[in-house]
Amino acid sequence: MEYRAKWATGEMPYGPIVISSRVRLARNLKDLPFPGTMSQEAQREVLARIERVLRQPSRDNYQVLRMAELPQNERLALVEEHLISYDLANQREGAVALSPESGLSVMLNEEDHLRIQCVLGGLDLDTAWQGASRCDDLLESELDFAFHEQYGYLTACPTNVGTGMRASVMLHLPALVESGQIGRVLMAIGQFGLMARGLYGEGTEARGHIFQISNQVTSGVSEEEVVRNLKAVTLQIVGQEQALQKKMLAANRPKIEDRVFRALGILTNARMLDSSEAMTLLSELRLGVSAGLLSLPLSLLSELLVLIQPGVLQSTHKQELHALERDVKRAEAVRSRLLEVLRREKK
Repeated sequence: MEYRAKWATGEMPYGPIVISSRVRLARNLKDLPFPGTMSQEAQREVLARIERVLRQPSRDNYQVLRMAELPQNERLALVEEHLISYDLANQREGAVALSPESGLSVMLNEEDHLRIQCVLGGLDLDTAWQGASRCDDLLESELDFAFHEQYGYLTACPTNVGTGMRASVMLHLPALVESGQIGRVLMAIGQFGLMARGLYGEGTEARGHIFQISNQVTSGVSEEEVVRNLKAVTLQIVGQEQALQKKMLAANRPKIEDRVFRALGILTNARMLDSSEAMTLLSELRLGVSAGLLSLPLSLLSELLVLIQPGVLQSTHKQELHALERDVKRAEAVRSRLLEVLRREKK
């Protein structure tokens, strides 16, 4: 499939463990009420104003997708590609402006009038911040945002007031989970103003040993401080995960090798895969790459992480698939991509 998610392609610093980096900025228009109290007419006014700015020539080739015009599977696929939130997917007057080449997406009429986000592969928070900031400057040059001299940017949720920034990283932490140390780590990051969530953000589970770590504090700190703090803590977590992986390998290399290559064998031969099993097996492959047991492109692992999701599968095949059909198509897609890459690597 053609990827709209830049984070699933290209270079990925600290890639086996750090899957992606995201910076999101929440903004609201000065003269309109917050989305929770807006009329349909006001919501449409938000769309019209922001689209007018983003559709101008010389912009980052934004494609605007309105939620009301998209089938459910396509909306779900956008969530699974980490381009929009679940909340936006269910907002009839919502929309998203996508600039795939830059990793930018602008969510319109979600919890705030607009949420600018830049998502990139690996640990690349500085570039993600620069991308989101550039888009923010562009919009603010032509729109009046709600801003208070003392409190900063005003947002629908008080926890976002100030910078309006949420910076996050998506991490693969199998060794910390299996050693029983993940709880200690997740508690410790709270001391640095950070919190952990699951694969798709707040209220979701950490499937496939994947966690999102993000800042909690948006007031009284600069955007650069938020990025610097999250980056420093992320590098500490990466170091702990790497050390534990080496310890696991030294203690029982045959068992780890068997897990990794058994997963590869299943993924390259299975005729049916449910999403839970696929996530587990892909986690084993990522562990294998991280531990130096397998040589696979990091972009392939991220691509497969997206490809196995139900919305993406159905969007790719342009039809609604029941559970059994999805399991067959999922196995087919993973098997095909893995074998294609493995054959190419042998040449």
